[in-house]
Amino acid sequence: MLKKLALVLLSSVAISTVCLAQFNQPLAVQKIKGNIYVVKGGNGANNGFYAGENEIVVIDTKTTTDSEKQTIQEIKNISTKPVTRIILTHSDADHVNGLNAFPSGLKIYGHPQTKKDMEEASNTPNLQYLREYLPNEACSPCTASKNPVQSIQVGSENIQLYFFGPAHTSGDLIVYFPAEKVAFVGDLAFTGRDPLIHRIKGGSSTGLLEVLRRMIALDADTYVTGHSDPLSKKELQGVYNSVSEKRDKVKAMVDEGKSLAEIKKAFGIEEGPAKPGMMRFMSFPEVVYLDLTEMK
Repeated sequence: MLKKLALVLLSSVAISTVCLAQFNQPLAVQKIKGNIYVVKGGNGANNGFYAGENEIVVIDTKTTTDSEKQTIQEIKNISTKPVTRIILTHSDADHVNGLNAFPSGLKIYGHPQTKKDMEEASNTPNLQYLREYLPNEACSPCTASKNPVQSIQVGSENIQLYFFGPAHTSGDLIVYFPAEKVAFVGDLAFTGRDPLIHRIKGGSSTGLLEVLRRMIALDADTYVTGHSDPLSKKELQGVYNSVSEKRDKVKAMVDEGKSLAEIKKAFGIEEGPAKPGMMRFMSFPEVVYLDLTEMK
């Protein structure tokens, strides 16, 4: 289990042409709204930051130290205020492995499951540094309750953290800026490809649909994702509709007694063996099949 988890963190999300095209691209900072920015390109997923009156809050990191150092330089081009806090949406490599570009001792927010995943991964030699960057701020929205929110006051800005339950992983946080109606959602929404769900980290196709539904219900009009341009509420609704339709199709085939091999064939999925040192990430139909059949 530990070895597999380390591989998940090490191999990041390099599992599709859509994702791979984003890696090793020139860094580019895009202003979302107000003092909220997203940093695209580099080695890793989109990450972001809020430039407050007296401090900077960073959301996720790139995959490598060097790429995150480039991000820090881009931040300095916007504001010379110090980075004092980092919020992690989840534990994948392309969202946390660049943490050591920052000095240790910062306030780091993350779900307890994210902390656990990082603790386990830090037992591998080249990830030991993660021990100095584990989430160290209590995260109260750690049950999918009716109002699972924690507020962080940063000057005049009220940043809210939501946890709506297992989806991409079992520790996905949504970083919501109510004043600007902007939400950073990590890997909870993909466009141009099927969703990626890490069952090894407790992710769930059933949970993903519920989390998407609750994300849509937020009073937000911009959703910043890890691997696409920011989405509107209408576009996020389209993601939900696509995921729901595909899951319903798999469910119908499961109810008909179709095998996993037959379902993969119906979806045109041909998977070879995993490359050396890389994990084979499950296709969405396979995740749905396992979710449904293991419920029985």
